[in-house]
Amino acid sequence: MGVQKLEQLYEGKAKKVFKTSDPDLYWIEYKDDATAFDGKKKGTIMNKGVLNNKITTHFFKLLEGKGIPTHLVEQINDREQVVKAVKIVLVEVVVRNIAAGSLSKRIGLPEGTMLPKTVLEYYYKDDALGDPLINDYHIQVLDLATPEQMKVCAEIALKVNTILREYLKDKKIDLIDFKLEFGVHKGQVILADEISPDTCRFWDVETREKLDKDRFRRDLGNVEEAYKEILKRLTGETI
Repeated sequence: MGVQKLEQLYEGKAKKVFKTSDPDLYWIEYKDDATAFDGKKKGTIMNKGVLNNKITTHFFKLLEGKGIPTHLVEQINDREQVVKAVKIVLVEVVVRNIAAGSLSKRIGLPEGTMLPKTVLEYYYKDDALGDPLINDYHIQVLDLATPEQMKVCAEIALKVNTILREYLKDKKIDLIDFKLEFGVHKGQVILADEISPDTCRFWDVETREKLDKDRFRRDLGNVEEAYKEILKRLTGETI
């Protein structure tokens, strides 16, 4: 690819973002750093950056093939991608199929309870506030996105859920819940950020073993092994 990596624009918890010689493109580097509970818990998961880069690339290519617009342009190497430059929508969209995590605590459903209807939640992407749960009214008051943009986000999120649940069933993986982030590129709302064990809850269909970041959050051990298992089931690749 003829694009050159230039100065760093931003460093987040899981990735570094760089400018490139093309103003319409960013260069992303995935890190091994791991955080939980709004950054209160910190650690490192060996090869997490490599695994999440490969897993995200796989998912985004799958979704692109099904007509979902994403920011992915190309995986450059094990840790890096080139993506479309987007202005991130400061609303995280969480899709829930089975009760787990904060939903279980908030509404009193035991973890593992199948929800009779898919639940969509919105969170304000703001570290200082702890990414609070918000609704459409809050989004309008804070001017985070237009109602039309949120309609697109919701439609894409539900489509992604349908596609991934069906796809993962064959891999013996249950998609419990997941977080999506969106960006605006040349006026269009597209899927951004990543889809990985950092942003999804994946359970083994038969054993109900957790194959995601909950292993780090809850000190369950074998964190790297769980991420490797997801890559292996998706692509057959072992690292």
